[in-house]
Amino acid sequence: MANYAMLGKWHVHAPGYAKDAMRFGGTCKAVWDPDAKVAEDWAKELGCDAYSDLDALLAREDIDCVLVGTPTSMHYEVIMKVIAAGKHIFTEKTLAPTVKECEEIAAAIREKGLLFEISYPQRTWPSVLYAKQIIESGVLGKISIGRFRNAHGGASANWLPAYWYEKKDACGGAMMDLGCHPMYIAAYLFGMPKRISSMYNILTGHGVDDNAVNTIEFENKAIAIVETSFVTPISPWAFEIYGTKGYLCATDHQVRITTPETRKYTNDMVPVKNLPKPLDNPLENFIKAVDGKAEIQFGLDDAIDLARLLENAYISDEKGITVNI
Repeated sequence: MANYAMLGKWHVHAPGYAKDAMRFGGTCKAVWDPDAKVAEDWAKELGCDAYSDLDALLAREDIDCVLVGTPTSMHYEVIMKVIAAGKHIFTEKTLAPTVKECEEIAAAIREKGLLFEISYPQRTWPSVLYAKQIIESGVLGKISIGRFRNAHGGASANWLPAYWYEKKDACGGAMMDLGCHPMYIAAYLFGMPKRISSMYNILTGHGVDDNAVNTIEFENKAIAIVETSFVTPISPWAFEIYGTKGYLCATDHQVRITTPETRKYTNDMVPVKNLPKPLDNPLENFIKAVDGKAEIQFGLDDAIDLARLLENAYISDEKGITVNI
């Protein structure tokens, strides 16, 4: 049974991860947060030990792995300490703000032979798995355009925590947070990116982007439009893929398709009824992997791929240029 520690309660998903890991068979031994009061209150809730000294927690031999929920700006410093202590690592996205930091983390993890998994939950969803299969089958022809959208109204409806808008901690706004999901899905489906152009703005007066769009050209000449927002009150999770022979549309997990075969009997979009089974939740997969019961699903290469897109996306917006990747 995997014994884990929670590192940081900053991320909005950290409390959920702490409880989910128990549900997946892990045992929470300790929590750490730079704020001693936060750590103490959290430890009481979870029934474990509290630490405001990270080194002291990492010195414990009964902890197999950690779940990282610190500010993104702290990921590099914290994770490098975890690696030195020889603990396996599960982290919220993104791994680090720059590719250089990610590559240094990856090299250290590989040298130590540790397990690493990043939280890419939407890569486990049946609609995304189906899209990958159908693209690789060639049924849609040569892929030309994809549109990927994930948005909510957290800023405009004022339900995100105030610290979510601190750029020095979050290292970005909507695209660095919610936009990670359509970014990593686009990369998974379309492959190696070639260049990126971004346009971000701030509608609510906070210090980070809350309305953002990227246009990405991939090596296979497919173009992805990646959209995210903190100012959209109603927005289905959705993606569309256009090919030279067909079209696929996924909206809130309902998938429809048109291909040369379907157009033999209808000009309408055809619902896809038999989607693949979902993969394990990334955290569940990680706990199983620590216990020796599974292989890592989303590892270091996946984490670096996302960081490469995000780093260049923000450079593109800040400088007003198209960035060659």
